[in-house]
Amino acid sequence: MAYPPRLAHLATRPVVVAKLIPTYARAHHIDEDEAAQRLSSALQGRLLPWLLEEAWTAMRGKSKRLDDEGLVEKVATTLKDRPTRPGRVAELNPAWSAFLVLADLEAGTASEAARRVMESPEGRERAQAGLAEVGRFLAAELTRGR
Repeated sequence: MAYPPRLAHLATRPVVVAKLIPTYARAHHIDEDEAAQRLSSALQGRLLPWLLEEAWTAMRGKSKRLDDEGLVEKVATTLKDRPTRPGRVAELNPAWSAFLVLADLEAGTASEAARRVMESPEGRERAQAGLAEVGRFLAAELTRGR
């Protein structure tokens, strides 16, 4: 784990789910309650630490003047009043689509054909690009505001 443990204490599963719900719901044409259930299920395993890793990498790359402790403090300040404030709706692109398939696989709602595609070398590459893209989105959501 290359991100600080405190980040995981701040950006908990409910917080990350809240940030991703609007985009997930719109992409799947489902209501936000269903999106929350699916995302919560998807983030129970390895997907949450992977996302936090990518978000941390994005935060560190974006902020030149804050050290690691300062970045974590910025996340704490952003989440202080409304930690489960819904995130913005992201513009979908191929990387986001790959992440959505990955989330569906983790939630158990994707087809076997989708699993086979994501297990191919190109699928793994696209999944990594999706994690990086959503990590950047999450980093922006966790540090916006004050």
